[in-house]
Amino acid sequence: MRQTLFVLVALSMLSSCVGKKKLTDLQNRYNELESARSKAVADLADCDKKSADLNTQLRTKDGEIQSRNTRIQELQSQIDDLKKNNNNLLDRMADLSIVSKQGAESIKKSLETLNEQTKYVNNLNQSMQRKDSLNLALVMNLKRSLADINDQDVQVEVKKGVVYVSISDKLLFPSGKWEINKPAEDVLGKVASVVNDHKELDILVEGHTDPVPFSSDNLKDNWDLSVLRATSVVRMLQGKFGVAPERLTAGGRGEFVPKSDNTTPDGRKANRRTEIILTPKLDQFFNLLSTGK
Repeated sequence: MRQTLFVLVALSMLSSCVGKKKLTDLQNRYNELESARSKAVADLADCDKKSADLNTQLRTKDGEIQSRNTRIQELQSQIDDLKKNNNNLLDRMADLSIVSKQGAESIKKSLETLNEQTKYVNNLNQSMQRKDSLNLALVMNLKRSLADINDQDVQVEVKKGVVYVSISDKLLFPSGKWEINKPAEDVLGKVASVVNDHKELDILVEGHTDPVPFSSDNLKDNWDLSVLRATSVVRMLQGKFGVAPERLTAGGRGEFVPKSDNTTPDGRKANRRTEIILTPKLDQFFNLLSTGK
């Protein structure tokens, strides 16, 4: 009888232990699923933010294009009015037989000049719209390529009609050095992949620092550091990623072109950067100014 009672108690305790283990396993599995769900929600929120930023840029660019088109239409309307008035005046002068041959020739040349100006304005507008569209496509390609990079470390934007890729020095270089960090090579490779598809663009690389005085055995000041950092990026774009050297220019700006307030730590952090600036080739740019084509 005692043996039977002992067996029953032992079985009861064993069953209780198995139940607790199973409950613990289920709790752990629940915690894992809840963690995965929280990460998925955070990733979705980040994706929504990036999508909203891109939509905002698209709306801004659409507004600029609409404003330019409105101005072109106003100029075209003024030109049409002038041509109409000149034609009416020419008709009246012919009817009254008071227009000399020289005067008529002068008016004809004026009309021809107006026609050329109209053609120039139209061609220039088309060229600017085409450039804006190319810049927007370039920005979209760069942002897609760099989507997995922290937005605080790499920023892509259009300023003064050209595309800027701004990379923080924290990502690119060790403090006070100009040797490129290994993780930054992947970022430069992605930028090079995009610019190699756009042979019509030149690449200007600018190094920037904060105003905190700096010197070492090899460097005199922030000018030296900014220049060497720019040339390090240029050499890697050429040597490792095949960007044509004739398209590349390296320059150091020191602390003299800040993008933020140097009186705060966050401002100085933002100013320590390297900018890759994608610009039209100079011969194409001057051709655009002279011909509007």
